[in-house]
Amino acid sequence: MLAYILKRILLMVPTLLGALTITFVVMQFVPGGPVEQIMAEARAGQGGDTGGYKAGRDLDKQQLEELKKLYGFDKPAHVRYVEMLANFARFDLGKSFLQNKEVWQLIKEKLPVSISLGLWTFLISYLISVPLGVAKAVREGSRFDTVTTFFVLLGYAIPGFVLGVLLIVLFAGGTFFDWFPLRGLTSDNWEELSWPARMADYFWHLALPLTCLVIGSFAVVTMLTKNTFVEEIRKQYVLVARAKGLSQQRVLYKHIFRNALIPLVTGFPSAFIGAFFAGSVLIETLFSLDGLGLLAFESVIRRDYPVVLGSLYLFTLIALVVKLVSDLLYMVVDPRVQFGSVAK
Repeated sequence: MLAYILKRILLMVPTLLGALTITFVVMQFVPGGPVEQIMAEARAGQGGDTGGYKAGRDLDKQQLEELKKLYGFDKPAHVRYVEMLANFARFDLGKSFLQNKEVWQLIKEKLPVSISLGLWTFLISYLISVPLGVAKAVREGSRFDTVTTFFVLLGYAIPGFVLGVLLIVLFAGGTFFDWFPLRGLTSDNWEELSWPARMADYFWHLALPLTCLVIGSFAVVTMLTKNTFVEEIRKQYVLVARAKGLSQQRVLYKHIFRNALIPLVTGFPSAFIGAFFAGSVLIETLFSLDGLGLLAFESVIRRDYPVVLGSLYLFTLIALVVKLVSDLLYMVVDPRVQFGSVAK
């Protein structure tokens, strides 16, 4: 076991290097870097072009050289690459070019939104999906199974952004009702409210975006739960248990439940972490929620390389660790699995 864990940890290093190297190389060929964008914004702020005068062009060149030196672009690419790796080894993610803040600080500022969306989407999805999937498996082929499958797949087929627009039109002051807010996680007077009122205000703001995320996310877990339970119900040990006279409930919850939940339990870490860092950029934009998804998207668009590379490094590292935890959890749930054992 220890040898397996050490081997997996060692394999994380080339995976991280590969992801960072590919992204770094691609960035070297992307036009319109941060220096060019800052220069363009400066010209726009000064009322447009310099009129073609030599003095204006010389000033632009001087500013360009100063900006390149400020952001380290005066160094060769391989030097910047080595410096980046050295900083990341110390968990120094650098400083944003455009926002003049540490990348760690930016991530911490966006975390509350991502945690709110990710945590509640994960909890609500699993609390609905697992019981629904079990009920569908027990009633396989019934009208209940057919009707719920239709609605589950219908929700999965509707894009979250389209559903969000529809909800805004219906319930957020679009055309019909003005019941829900469209900006932020809390109201402006949140600090003045009592704790029960704060909780109500918090979920009032989350109601529409969570609806968009949950409806599109629980279909996979529901169908996985159903199919896993159906497969277990048809196995020989279930027929033997029923032949011994055990009740349906006892067979379901004592024998089937433990084996059928293995794929779901081992997938908890990945789903839990993925809910935080794989949030919908469109949903965050639509409901004016400034989370990690929107931060990553804006950083790519504006060529804020430290934020792009720092976020990629952090999220890739977390994903690799979570994958390792998922594999180890599989062995805990099912002791028959032995990683690293050699067949004799």
